[in-house]
Amino acid sequence: MGLIEVLCNTYGPTGREHRVREIIAKELSGFCPEVYTDRLGNLIAHRPATSKRGQKIMLCAHMDEIGLIVTYIDKAGFLRFTNVGGVFAERVPYQRVVFENGITGIVGIEPSKDGSKSAGRPKFDSMYIDIGARDRKSAEKRVRIGDIACFDQEVVYIDKKRVAGKAIDDRIGCYCLIEVAKRLKKSIHDIYFVFSVQEEVGARGARTGAYAIDPTYAIAVDVTDTGDTPEAHKMQVSVGNGVAIKVKDSLFIANPVIKDKLADYAQALSIPHQFEILEHGSTDAAFIQLVRGGVLSGVLSIPTRYIHSTSELCDLGDVNAAVRLLAHVCERGLGKG
Repeated sequence: MGLIEVLCNTYGPTGREHRVREIIAKELSGFCPEVYTDRLGNLIAHRPATSKRGQKIMLCAHMDEIGLIVTYIDKAGFLRFTNVGGVFAERVPYQRVVFENGITGIVGIEPSKDGSKSAGRPKFDSMYIDIGARDRKSAEKRVRIGDIACFDQEVVYIDKKRVAGKAIDDRIGCYCLIEVAKRLKKSIHDIYFVFSVQEEVGARGARTGAYAIDPTYAIAVDVTDTGDTPEAHKMQVSVGNGVAIKVKDSLFIANPVIKDKLADYAQALSIPHQFEILEHGSTDAAFIQLVRGGVLSGVLSIPTRYIHSTSELCDLGDVNAAVRLLAHVCERGLGKG
């Protein structure tokens, strides 16, 4: 099993990222002389500069995935829940989920008053998780209030170059940072690889990580939506057309120095790339840029279909393009430097 499969298949909903963190820390052993976990749970790997004239650059990708948290257990042993992060209710019914202790369940949905399944516009309060319990007492022996489940869907490869599964958002970004750390021989720049926690509930880890590091430049690596499926919302980004350099999203406008430098590097190296304007949603960079006196920030995005579902899909060519561009950034720096 390759690293992408291991990362994506691993349990790691928001606030419970420790298993993912352990995998990444092990992968980075021997490639970064300093690897540590901060108090919020971010994993930070530091590659010191070989020159005092170098820049301080932060690369960030989030470890957490969306999930479901148990709020109530009824007399029959069914679990009521609400969302942790941006879970789309219409994508939840009949999905398999798994809790940290290995207990699995299936999301069911109540019939509407007219007897039909309320799957047209379902709501979380009409759903439940079936863990096979006979009653509340037996269910409470297996799952407690506040336990978080993530979706149970293993990675598969489609046409060899495309990968689909849960938690592509943003384990594929974590994979990119790991690959850059492994490929980078040396750099005159101070490089911080930050694997952040709790992005799906407000980019909390990225804020504290950036505050502690105080970088001059930062690049977040995350997934982005596409406009290349039938009847999709009009958007220029397509799967397989290269890494997306973000121009704007709902909370973030890329610093033009960073955006232009990324585009110049991609052009010079013949790295396939495209430009992204995301109308809904954002990522860690929106919050990193506001830390302390401000951080010059940009985003590299992996075009991904079916975001926040159990079968998110991306192209390995786009992933490799992101890795190549990030590695060059680490070697050459950003801005005037």
